[in-house]
Amino acid sequence: MKKSHWGAKHAAGPEKESGLVHIDDLMVQRVTVLTRHQSVGHARHLMTELGIHCLPVADKEGTLVGILTSHDLMDSVKDETLVGKVMVRDVQTVARYAAPEVAARLMRKNHIHHLVVTHEQRIVGVLSSFDLLRLIEGKRFAEKNRASVPKKKTWEKRTLGGDPTSEPT
Repeated sequence: MKKSHWGAKHAAGPEKESGLVHIDDLMVQRVTVLTRHQSVGHARHLMTELGIHCLPVADKEGTLVGILTSHDLMDSVKDETLVGKVMVRDVQTVARYAAPEVAARLMRKNHIHHLVVTHEQRIVGVLSSFDLLRLIEGKRFAEKNRASVPKKKTWEKRTLGGDPTSEPT
């Protein structure tokens, strides 16, 4: 199985600078993991029950060996089929302390919506394109609210009764 791992070389680790967002802050940490010997029917049930669209697949040692997404199940795959027959083996992973830009670039480049997040070669989370959209939405909300606060000079002119169109003296 081919795995591509991104972000580990440039990851800051747990001692990240304040104000910086990392994958660890965005990912879903409670991950349900399949084995390749489980059935597609079981995987469908889990996805429906948990409201999720992907499940990492690991061997009995916990090593990532594939990923199964709702897209993989769109064709008429029978419930009895083993996960190992339909899973994607070329799994894209990202380090938990990588920057969100790394994940966004990887998703866009590979036309995928989910990345398995790893730390020291262990599965620690899943990041979806919707997790990245929530980050962007939050930043836009913060910028919009910050723009509505008057600047200090304007505020001083208003409170001191000065003409807001004239230059301060």
